[in-house]
Amino acid sequence: MYMPSEHVEVKLTDCVGTIVLNRPDHGNALTRLMVRQLVEAFEDLYREKRVRAIILTGAADTFCAGNDLEEIVDASSLLSEWADSQERWGEDAADFRDVISRMLETPKPIIAAVNGAALSHGAGLVLACDIVVACEESVFGIPDPRRGIAAGVVAPLLSHRIGTGQAARLLLTSSIIDSAEAVRLGIFHELVEGDKTWARGVELARECAEGAPEALQLTKRLLSETIGEQLDTQLTAGAIIQATSFTTTAAEEGISAFLEERTPEWK
Repeated sequence: MYMPSEHVEVKLTDCVGTIVLNRPDHGNALTRLMVRQLVEAFEDLYREKRVRAIILTGAADTFCAGNDLEEIVDASSLLSEWADSQERWGEDAADFRDVISRMLETPKPIIAAVNGAALSHGAGLVLACDIVVACEESVFGIPDPRRGIAAGVVAPLLSHRIGTGQAARLLLTSSIIDSAEAVRLGIFHELVEGDKTWARGVELARECAEGAPEALQLTKRLLSETIGEQLDTQLTAGAIIQATSFTTTAAEEGISAFLEERTPEWK
């Protein structure tokens, strides 16, 4: 059973379950604990019969800025060498893959109410949702390469959603695109005013709830099976690549430069 959390809040509103990423002072960046709690939250809302659809959103004016790089640096500093953290990097990547897989497999509609920036891991959470409503101020991007990291888990899902060509453009340039471009690419499905993303998400959830629960579950099952084993294999392979990228000196420099607000010096 999901335990109440300060940073991952779960709320019930009639037939709608809402998961709120609640670290606004850190851009709702995901800690290791939050990643594990997300899996539990989705699992519990799936089992809650009253819930017909799930909304994922962020507190304040950010959806999710990615994973908590400060936590990563703090953890690695406990070891003698950056690369010695490889086992931990592997666990982190596998845990995030599990979140994405849980979302894709959940037989209830999941709606992203994107109320601000959705970057890196936050972009991955958006891509794992079935319906995406965003505010006009929202931005989307995967700037991981500029931090010396390969976005191994997010990349296959981005390619599945928008095609290999556009995915390559966004990933290789580390572009952060505005909401209009995200709509054009099919990442966001509609735009609303900034303070209305959750409310619109509730409207969409209630529209979904007008369908028979069994029909919705079968439809999501069909969508999941259409994605198929190939994407699941790619997510697992991507998690390995992502973990490996964290062991490099490039990641050490890129993350340090990001936290120190300077330009990285690549070797």
